Amino acid sequence: MPSRLSVLPCARTAMVAAALGLAVAGCSPVTSVENADVPKWRATALPSSPAGVVLQDSGKILNRNRIVQEAARVPAGSYTLTAVCDGTGKAFFAVTLDGKAVAEAGAACNGRQETTKISLPAAGRVEISSSSVDAPLLYAYQLVPAQ
Repeated sequence: MPSRLSVLPCARTAMVAAALGLAVAGCSPVTSVENADVPKWRATALPSSPAGVVLQDSGKILNRNRIVQEAARVPAGSYTLTAVCDGTGKAFFAVTLDGKAVAEAGAACNGRQETTKISLPAAGRVEISSSSVDAPLLYAYQLVPAQ
């Protein structure tokens, strides 16, 4: 029968091994923006695509270059821009109508959706540019008629 003193080193060794295992698990690399699965992220960050979506986009901002999407012949009226981003800092969204600034919006990169009311005074070509000085980050947005 082992003595009490011979059990203590085994217990101590088991505790050290468990602690190391937890430490290694805690240090496992987090998925980087560069390697992120954008469709999978968007499915949770901005899951709904309501009827009547005028313009939407999602992707990665890896540098300070703007990413521009456009929709031709958007009717005049009230719209809601819903945007979300993940990473660090903030993403910015500039909305233009036929090349003229209409609105600017931002989203803090905390995974929370932010909405901005947009009014288009006339029908025309709408562009939304996405950018950030805090790249890299993930972003998604959709522009829909206001309810």
